[in-house]
Amino acid sequence: MKILLLFLCCCFGSWAQVYKDPSQTTNARVADLLSRMTPAEKAWQLFMVPSEFDTTKCRFTDGIFGIQLFASALSDPNQQILNYSSSNTNLELIARANDIQKHFVENTRLGIPIIFFDEGLHGLVRAQATSFPQAIALAATFDPQLVSSAAAHIAREARLIGVRQILSPVLNLATDVRWGRTEETFGEDPYLASQMGVAFVLPIESAGIICTPKHFIANVGAGGRDSYPIGLSERALYMSQYRPFLAAFHVGKARSVMSAYNSINGFSASSSSQLLQQTLKNDWGFKGFVIMPSRQA
Repeated sequence: MKILLLFLCCCFGSWAQVYKDPSQTTNARVADLLSRMTPAEKAWQLFMVPSEFDTTKCRFTDGIFGIQLFASALSDPNQQILNYSSSNTNLELIARANDIQKHFVENTRLGIPIIFFDEGLHGLVRAQATSFPQAIALAATFDPQLVSSAAAHIAREARLIGVRQILSPVLNLATDVRWGRTEETFGEDPYLASQMGVAFVLPIESAGIICTPKHFIANVGAGGRDSYPIGLSERALYMSQYRPFLAAFHVGKARSVMSAYNSINGFSASSSSQLLQQTLKNDWGFKGFVIMPSRQA
């Protein structure tokens, strides 16, 4: 009887850890994890937030998908966060990221790790990180290999501080130079933007970091106004706005994308079933995930 109970306990213990078992298939692990999650835990896995994150005053008790750690306050003695003695901001950030990840793995019910994300348009916005020329200047070189070298360096620096997702590049076309975000783009030409986009995305994805091109679709500042409603036919979209994104997904292998702030043909880009379900998922076969921006990113 004791042997039977021991056997049943072992079997139950093994079943209980399916989602944590790397020898299991991804589908089996996902199905097991979803079956255990409460509605609140599922909801929090839809959120990515910028946060200084104090583990002693944690409001993310149900976990969260991603956090963007700011490095600016880490050495400020007036900030009551964590007291690291090192004067090296990046070393502080790494130690802090490790503490936060440990907190989520050990102190939340299911122990789901989080993803640290950051901007990386022309380098990480961090102390001691390399700052390359803005995207419009990189595009002006007409040199995809140069862009690939820059992206590979950004990826290396991201991995060193624990960042595993980069919210870049901007693949919108600069169709109106009055737009305040023109410098973030690779210019107005769909072919050039496609080539530069792939050159940026592929090295980052090859380094094991999720790359998130943005903004899908046509966040182009028409009339010089950011996030202005856009009306374009499907043919016009395929001939221009879609092309850099198609290249980033099919050639660059981007695993994520950020939706646009504007409306497209009368429907919000962030909630358009035609855009996100039919075009992106069904027609293009995109298997990654979509980020819905809640602030300017």
